[in-house]
Amino acid sequence: MDKASGKTLDAALVWCRRDLRAHDHAALYHALRAARRVWVAFVFDTEILDPLPRTDRRVEFIRDSLVDLDAQLHTLGRSHGTEGVGLIVRHGRARDEIPRLAAALHVQAVYANTDYEPAAVARDAQVRGALAQTGIAFHPAKDQVVFDTDEVLTGAGTPYGVFTPYKNAWLKKLEPFYLQAYPVGRHAGALAPRPAGEAAGVPTLAAIGFEPTNLAALKLAPGTAGGRALLEDFGDERIDRYDQTRDFPAVKGPSYLSVHLRFGTLSIRELARLAWDRARAGSRGAEVWLSELIWRDFYHQVLHHHPQVVERSFKPEYDKIKWEHGKHADALFAAWCEGRTGYPLVDAAMLQINQTGYMHNRLRMVVASFLCKDLGLDWRRGERYFAEKLNDYDLAANNGGWQWASSSGCDAQPYFRIFNPVSQSQKFDAQGKFIRRYLPQLAALPDAALHAPWDAKPLDLVAAGLVLGRDYPEPIVRHELARERTLARYAVVKGAR
Repeated sequence: MDKASGKTLDAALVWCRRDLRAHDHAALYHALRAARRVWVAFVFDTEILDPLPRTDRRVEFIRDSLVDLDAQLHTLGRSHGTEGVGLIVRHGRARDEIPRLAAALHVQAVYANTDYEPAAVARDAQVRGALAQTGIAFHPAKDQVVFDTDEVLTGAGTPYGVFTPYKNAWLKKLEPFYLQAYPVGRHAGALAPRPAGEAAGVPTLAAIGFEPTNLAALKLAPGTAGGRALLEDFGDERIDRYDQTRDFPAVKGPSYLSVHLRFGTLSIRELARLAWDRARAGSRGAEVWLSELIWRDFYHQVLHHHPQVVERSFKPEYDKIKWEHGKHADALFAAWCEGRTGYPLVDAAMLQINQTGYMHNRLRMVVASFLCKDLGLDWRRGERYFAEKLNDYDLAANNGGWQWASSSGCDAQPYFRIFNPVSQSQKFDAQGKFIRRYLPQLAALPDAALHAPWDAKPLDLVAAGLVLGRDYPEPIVRHELARERTLARYAVVKGAR
């Protein structure tokens, strides 16, 4: 131990995963406090990357965010008089690369922020075991959530299964201590130069086997700089109107920060601190947004305590439901995926996710309900499709959202609550601005006819130059009939709580 500095370690390695920033970073802070020399690494994990298509916006977002992180580390090192500080990047199986790198650097410990997904938990256990065999410690830290999976429990010491009591307990426990930023910069003098032999900079997309996407055209700016710009735009005043604007897909209502939360280019503590401060100052919009951040913690604790939800319903009785199957079901699913259901709001939402990797939160509920309760298809099919397409894909939130929509999840909507896609369209896109953006073939229809083209007056169809079945599909199901079939399908769980 270095008595002068109080440091117990000579060297440590920080392993970044879904925390691609240098500021307010728990694992990095702890490593800098404990060790005289600290390196930071990221692994392009082939076990995650190999199954992906070669054009994946998330991989490009990660890669570009790593460039930003590398620059942040370089600046931090230079501010303390150390040149050559930067990110160490490896490409391979993380379970192999991290123990190998830790041994090569002769570190005494590896620090990483906790990842709660079951596959990540298993991977980290293997890494911990491999490190232990060579005498290297593994130190996890809470960073991804405000409250860890066992920090907000019922009076009986069990995890909550209903959101509102969880939220109330979460808010009761909250105090400024939990939202304090980790002062990384104060201790960054321990950052060590990148070792000789480690390539400088971040590899290109091509070097890891991927191709550019339309990320730049979407103006989805990566890294902390991109997240900071969005946060300033939202937190300036839009946050105060969030409660009034968040449900309308044609309005700039959401924060659009979900992808930055997913990959940790911004700190959850910073966002929660902003929301909490504004809510206490009387902002209803900030209060509602803070509630959305609490849902995020809630779903992570559900996934941690009930990992079976990855494959099965949170409520086991809902796995008795007989979903549509066979060629007809496959055709229905393909129409849903491709935006060919004949319901404009559903189709526009699916085209949005296919073209941009983003879907408005209200529309996620609408299309999920439509898949399960209009088409009668297993929620897991939709969950997997979202997992492939969403830029902000997060297992806990995606699984929780889909199980909520299908009524099989923790604190889900009642099984008999079935969104009407037409009335949802009329309520949340009354003027059809969102629909017209993604379905230009419907643009000339009057607003009143836009939400259910099959009921449009023949003269309106002619005036719009629209032939149903040619320019836009007829509905693949009739909602009224589908609703009756769904109530019958769910009868096996009638009365379930």
